[in-house]
Amino acid sequence: MKSTAEIRRGFLDFFQKKGHQVVPSSPLVPENDPTLLFINAGMNQFKNVFLGLEKRPYTRATTAQRCVRAGGKHNDLENVGFTARHHTFFEMMGNFSFGDYFKQDAIHFAWEFLTSPDYLALDPNRLTVTVYHTDDEAYNIWADEIGVPKERIVRIGDNKGAEYESDNFWQMGDTGPCGPCTEIFYDHGPEIWGGPPGSAEEDGDRFIEIWNIVFMQFNRREDGTMEKLPRPSVDTGMGIERVAAIKQHVNSNYDIDIFKYLIQRAAQLTGVEVNKETRQSLNVIADHIRSCTFLIGDGVIPSNEGRGYVLRRIIRRAIRHGYLLGVRGTFFYKLVDDVIKVMEDAASYLDTSVKKEFIAKILRLEEEQFARTIERGINLLNDVISTLKEKGETVIPGDVAFTLLDTFGFPLDLTIDICKENGLTVDIAGFEAKMAEQRKLAKANSKFTVNYGDVIKTDLVTEYDFYNNNSLESTATVTAIYQGDRLVESVSSGDEAVIITDISPFYGESGGQVGDTGTIKNDQLIFDVTDTQKYALALGHHGKVAAGEVRVGDRVELEVDADRRKAIVLHHSVTHLLHSAVREVLGEHVHQKGSLNTFGVSRFDISNPEALSIEQMLRIESLVNQHIRANHPVVIREMSMEEAKALGAQALFTEKYGDVVRVVMMSEWSIELCGGLHVASTGEIGLFKLLSDSGISAGVRRLEYVAGDLAIQYMQRDSVLLRELTELAAKPKTELAAAITSSQARIKELEKYADSMKEQLALQQVDALLVQSEKVADAQLVFVKLNDLDVKSLKAVAFELANRVQTKGVFVLANVNKEGAGNLLVAIKGLTDKLNAGNLVRELAGRLGGKGGGKADQAMGSFTDYDHLVEELNKMKEEVKSQL
Repeated sequence: MKSTAEIRRGFLDFFQKKGHQVVPSSPLVPENDPTLLFINAGMNQFKNVFLGLEKRPYTRATTAQRCVRAGGKHNDLENVGFTARHHTFFEMMGNFSFGDYFKQDAIHFAWEFLTSPDYLALDPNRLTVTVYHTDDEAYNIWADEIGVPKERIVRIGDNKGAEYESDNFWQMGDTGPCGPCTEIFYDHGPEIWGGPPGSAEEDGDRFIEIWNIVFMQFNRREDGTMEKLPRPSVDTGMGIERVAAIKQHVNSNYDIDIFKYLIQRAAQLTGVEVNKETRQSLNVIADHIRSCTFLIGDGVIPSNEGRGYVLRRIIRRAIRHGYLLGVRGTFFYKLVDDVIKVMEDAASYLDTSVKKEFIAKILRLEEEQFARTIERGINLLNDVISTLKEKGETVIPGDVAFTLLDTFGFPLDLTIDICKENGLTVDIAGFEAKMAEQRKLAKANSKFTVNYGDVIKTDLVTEYDFYNNNSLESTATVTAIYQGDRLVESVSSGDEAVIITDISPFYGESGGQVGDTGTIKNDQLIFDVTDTQKYALALGHHGKVAAGEVRVGDRVELEVDADRRKAIVLHHSVTHLLHSAVREVLGEHVHQKGSLNTFGVSRFDISNPEALSIEQMLRIESLVNQHIRANHPVVIREMSMEEAKALGAQALFTEKYGDVVRVVMMSEWSIELCGGLHVASTGEIGLFKLLSDSGISAGVRRLEYVAGDLAIQYMQRDSVLLRELTELAAKPKTELAAAITSSQARIKELEKYADSMKEQLALQQVDALLVQSEKVADAQLVFVKLNDLDVKSLKAVAFELANRVQTKGVFVLANVNKEGAGNLLVAIKGLTDKLNAGNLVRELAGRLGGKGGGKADQAMGSFTDYDHLVEELNKMKEEVKSQL
């Protein structure tokens, strides 16, 4: 067991023999988890199981989880390529116990896999372990049962400044599951610098952590209190790259089989040799192509926010290192095939021509766009350098370097290099201050947080009655009542609450289908249900007591809003047909990114880098309606995941699946895994109308649509509108588009003529302005308030003034238009060695409650303080005169 692929397979086989369910890696984008930017640990997909919010059909699991740490709390991006073991993408091998075995078995399993001759066969004398300083149980297991010498068992206390803030107390975030841990370190030998964990030299590369066993015992609440979890569990992680380095007798992860191959391919594509000078850049490229390939494969598209922004940073960092190696064309996208080949089993789901082509296309487009970005950044930086040199300054302000990075993606090191070539330096302290400010703001505005203390946790079970012929009514017993996360015995008129019953016909929100509404009642109660949510195996009916009182144990009647349910079921069912139509028309690279099926306009989000054409939208709409008219029976069957895959069933990203899955078939054309409610046959849908296609983020399109009676109503409204437009245009329907096009062209002509007349009228003022101008030395000064000019006319006046003045001039034009907007224009002719238009307009605009900026010879601004305009114009004129 030596290659990375062999270690991966060996780990999973070992724990399968120990009774663990082999669970596929979850996608890198967390499923319905607001606390995470990306999956960054093996336990992420099991978090709700640890919290008691979800139950699985197994109590032991093992995974080879793909992870990314390049943003948010766990961010290794800046270290990648410069250390022996940091990566943006890595695989975490894990074994998990959900209330099954605990410390003893977890420690024995780890030791057996690492040291047994049948598995990794590591030398036990090279292994050192750590435990949380108060965890005597773990310490004794290591010392007394495993036989690790006590000098190689290190107790680690709260070494990060507070209670439970320790290298050996694991927590995924500020709140959530946590507990003490024990770690296993491998000693690479005295020839490598570094000391054992807990020593002053622990950051060296001699002792490397290869295994971490977390004893999940608590849920940390927002106030810092530790709430005991219902079932103590185990979360284990083994870094496959670090273990591969040991088995392949190298000290750096970048020397293992996977990276050696990718580094060599990167060297070939960039045209360099692998040596000391090129190695860091090649390491970065090899690491980053893995992250980019898997992130795009899991549905992330480069953008300017959130996950897409992190992906864009990784791509651009890799391209920047290609730039350092001398590459001026595209190269990065050509490594996609190599990643999929070398990652073997871990990348098998990406190994199709459609997926590989899609990933490569996204990377190539990003490379081409960044090339243009670099060019724009260089032009902007050159303007700044020119201005600073004119003023005799030698330091680029930190906020300029920050803007180049934040707005243009222009790397700081490239800014430093170009400045150095021009004899300038960069205010690094100012840059870091702006970066710190941005990080603080990003943390305050982060969407990736949740307070687990407010989440309802229950072991109760609700029998789902909604699958029983789409039942709308049930008689049930109230088994729990919650207000917030607090259990109560009763609620009465006016109280808001969540009621759990033993049986329910209500559908709990999931899979893009919203929760049902309706009523819960008996002779003493009317409870209006406004939403239904799932809590593990229970259904929570959210709402308010309209009259009476309800107590735990009461018998009640539950009734779903029938009209709303019918509309939702129609829209949910048509989503399956829409999904198949979209993939047929646009291609198999398209993935569902989300959906919301309601009783009104519904939406369906897809991964697609381009807007849909009218022809594509019509084709999708026609395909869906064709399958509605075919009146296919909707067949729903439960089967194993393997059987579902054999049928070609599509799995949706919002769902979690167990061993037995629910397959919804609407002919062989549409087969999907789904837990939602559906029509009995497609003909019940009646009609489908695709309303719009819009971009909601980079690479993600939102399709909005209606079905059934709503689709008929939309068609009728469109028909009425079309009739009104034909009457207004006095043209038949077939000539309406041409008539509108003709009218728009005429309007543009008239607007162009009007603009020309405005400009001519404005230029008539130039003679008068020159007469009013004041001559100082050999320069003419025009400082004047104007009225009712648009920006184009204002620029024309400034240009004509500069044209008419033979020598030098300063022209400061302040205009108030009819809408009350104030515009400033400052133009300088022949005096930029003494005056700067950008500085003047910033100064004047600032005094008048506005802002502005521009180049040394011309700049624009705005203002809001009209009362002091003339006064400030005169004041600035005197200041300018004093400088001439």
